[in-house]
Amino acid sequence: MEEIDDFLNQALQSGLLIYDKSMPAQYAFVTDTSRNIAAWTTRRAGKTTGLAHRFLRTLLRHPNCFCPYIALTRDSARNIMWQILQTEANRFGIAADFTESNLTMTLKNGSRLQLFGADMKNFLPRLKGIKTPGAAIDEAQDFRSHIESLINDVLTPATLDYEDGWIAVTGTPGPILKGFFYDITEGGKGGFSRHQWTLYDNPYLPNPKKFVDDLMTEKGWDEDHPTYVREYLGKWKYDPQALLVQYIKENNNYNSLPIANWTYLLGIDLGFNDADALAVLAWSPSQPATYLVEEVITEKQGLTELVQQIQKLNETYKFAKMVIDEGGLGKKLAEEMRRQHKVPVHPADKARKMESIAFLNDALRTKRFFAKANSRFAQDSYLVQIDKDKTTPDKIVVKDSFHSDIIDATLYAFKESPAFSYEKAIAKPVYGSKEWMDSEVKRMEEEAYERALKEAEEAKGLNQWY
Repeated sequence: MEEIDDFLNQALQSGLLIYDKSMPAQYAFVTDTSRNIAAWTTRRAGKTTGLAHRFLRTLLRHPNCFCPYIALTRDSARNIMWQILQTEANRFGIAADFTESNLTMTLKNGSRLQLFGADMKNFLPRLKGIKTPGAAIDEAQDFRSHIESLINDVLTPATLDYEDGWIAVTGTPGPILKGFFYDITEGGKGGFSRHQWTLYDNPYLPNPKKFVDDLMTEKGWDEDHPTYVREYLGKWKYDPQALLVQYIKENNNYNSLPIANWTYLLGIDLGFNDADALAVLAWSPSQPATYLVEEVITEKQGLTELVQQIQKLNETYKFAKMVIDEGGLGKKLAEEMRRQHKVPVHPADKARKMESIAFLNDALRTKRFFAKANSRFAQDSYLVQIDKDKTTPDKIVVKDSFHSDIIDATLYAFKESPAFSYEKAIAKPVYGSKEWMDSEVKRMEEEAYERALKEAEEAKGLNQWY
């Protein structure tokens, strides 16, 4: 009996027994020995728990190692994984210390797992040069195009020291059929070992079918509804209406500005935990469209550095107007910019934001707003989604999984552009031509009619005195 107990204890401490066989799909993902692994699931399918099991197994097998878990933001990393790590470590009797300040779990054998957000300062430099037996990128559907470089240039070299090193890329299907995560899950790009399962495979959920059936009835969804297909079947489904900003590369990309007399506007979105974002827009009375011509996005900089960026841009563009987000501490910062640095910023009009988004989307739809396809604005437009569970007919709610500073900065400047009300000038007929004479006859007839109406009204008024 003692020999069996010793064997089980050794197996547990080596990570071999960290799994849940009651969930075969999750078990296959956890025990997959491939170097590159992808998983896309529905809500409540047990994906995060599966990732926790993979990490615990790896940390136990490799004393004194380091593993990174990467989500879109530090807050989302904490909200998704932190509690589950504690629960699963306790479930398997694994002693570990959890340090809240840097979101690090440390096992007694010296192995560490740290949670990162891609929004953290010096995020990539902190990962370059590490060696790790296992790394994961979660919420992959919400990452910009740099996810491919993160995998190929940073994480792949980091796993080379370990024969059993692995990288897992996981998430939920998104509304746009493009991007690295879509390519590896649907198209097999990169030779990733692929795993897909749903909440119906989770035996710990009480009657998930009834829950989903009741939800579909409540929402009026049919079986082809994009949200149902993505969130509850775990399949990719094109749904541009799920996006807050509806940029379409085929309609809204441009390579160079048309020749015109351009006026430039600057939109400024302030952030510290987020990023400062500067959006330079161009418009001309002779053109029907507004163009996003330059972006500057900088994380966690001081006011002096921001002012220097604005001054440098102003030397180039000679802005007709600069508008800044004065929400929160923004008002004090804006006032200091005006008084101390002589930067004439105006408060951005943030009222009725959803109406402004509707104007922007109409300009995108009618090809009156353009941005370059590789711009951050264009990339972010595929990521900022409407939360359809919380949105009501009179209020649009945006999912909190992703925030775009450059979209906000662009919106502030766009509201100052007259281009959305552009009307093509009507060509006047040549003096003395038949068209000119016809228009003159029409004008004189209308004027005579107006005079007759006025005289009739005046006569009616005089008759009331007799």
